Amino acid sequence: MKKNIFSLLIILVVVLSICVSCKSTPDTSDELASQAASEARKRAIDFEAPGYFPSEWEEIETKYNAAGSADDFKAAADAYDDIFKKALPLYAQAKEDEIMASREHLIGTGFTEFIPDHLKRTDEIALSAKEQYDAGDYYKARETAAAALEEYETLNKGARVFSARQEIIDRGFAQYDSENFIRADEVAQAALEAYDTGNKDDAVSKAEEAMLRYNIVLSNGWTAYASSRKESAASERELALAERANIASRDTFRRADTFFTQAEEQLAAEKFGDAALNYVEAEAFFAISRQETEEKRIRAEETIRLAEEKIEESSGAAMEAERVMEGGVR
Repeated sequence: MKKNIFSLLIILVVVLSICVSCKSTPDTSDELASQAASEARKRAIDFEAPGYFPSEWEEIETKYNAAGSADDFKAAADAYDDIFKKALPLYAQAKEDEIMASREHLIGTGFTEFIPDHLKRTDEIALSAKEQYDAGDYYKARETAAAALEEYETLNKGARVFSARQEIIDRGFAQYDSENFIRADEVAQAALEAYDTGNKDDAVSKAEEAMLRYNIVLSNGWTAYASSRKESAASERELALAERANIASRDTFRRADTFFTQAEEQLAAEKFGDAALNYVEAEAFFAISRQETEEKRIRAEETIRLAEEKIEESSGAAMEAERVMEGGVR
């Protein structure tokens, strides 16, 4: 009896082992298929397929989440691969457009005239991304394209610094804050040197400091310039009032006064740039109103002179006629 029980136990263990073995085979297959589907899904996400085809993506996601067998996961993987292939050219074009927009903006600033070698190196990075994409190395192409875009954006930061400095020079604002202007120049040069040595973080940090200092110079410049323009506009307004331009050239004077009022409001709101420009407009129109008034005065004086001449002529003719009449009577 014991022998029979022992034999039954052995048979039971063997059967259970076979069952476990049979069950483990499909589990492994399911696991591999699930992993493949997960990788295909990640690839599609990395190249923004959900954004390009949202409805289709939702359908695939539903199937993937409901998958329970190797066949289900394989079908999901195939679907993810298909949508990845559809999204890929759209993704590549979007990145190319983004890079080209950044490059064109950079060229438009005029800054590249001073950094031709930097532009050339960045262009070469962008071309490498295109070559990698054409070769089917999509992840490497994505990485290289991101590097190219980062380089263009870094150069654009330099361009903004350059533009701020150029505005200061063009407007003659350096005189209003020479200390910050000189220091900004030094930091800007250090930023360029750091960039050339490959220290991008330090270059960006120094470029930001230079930009901050140039903006301070611009702000101080606009403040001083606005104050100066206000004095000139106010002086011109007083002259116009003294010459009664507000009456003789009412429309032009009112237009000038509108600019002046706007400038006063903007100055109070510390919008110094806008205020300065409106003070300039006001000064110009006050001057025009004075000129118009002077021209009207000259025309009026000429009209009076001609009238007086005609009166004199008429008076002379009347006296002559009177003499003739008196002679005839005698």
